[in-house]
Amino acid sequence: MNAATSITAHGLVGLLGRGAAPRELECLLAVAGGATGKEAARSLGITEDAVKKRLLSLTTKLGVNRRAALVTKAFALGLISFAAVANPNPEGHENIDRNDGVLIA
Repeated sequence: MNAATSITAHGLVGLLGRGAAPRELECLLAVAGGATGKEAARSLGITEDAVKKRLLSLTTKLGVNRRAALVTKAFALGLISFAAVANPNPEGHENIDRNDGVLIA
């Protein structure tokens, strides 16, 4: 992924050019990474109301009503994804049946 077309934060990657403004995507990544609105605001250097406004804009764009649904739909549409992680067990595939990184919303 080109650094100019993506934003990486909180162990997630957000793709620009898919309908979300850069600040909306930053707010979404923070919330998807587990931050509250207040925590997202603090880390982004904006007010909590600004975070709420950006997330409301995205929920409207994606046609959902709740933050959990927003995150789920963003994953489903490929707007956000998990950042690449090196294989912790490169020698073999002993843990192939584990479901690491499963999102339950």
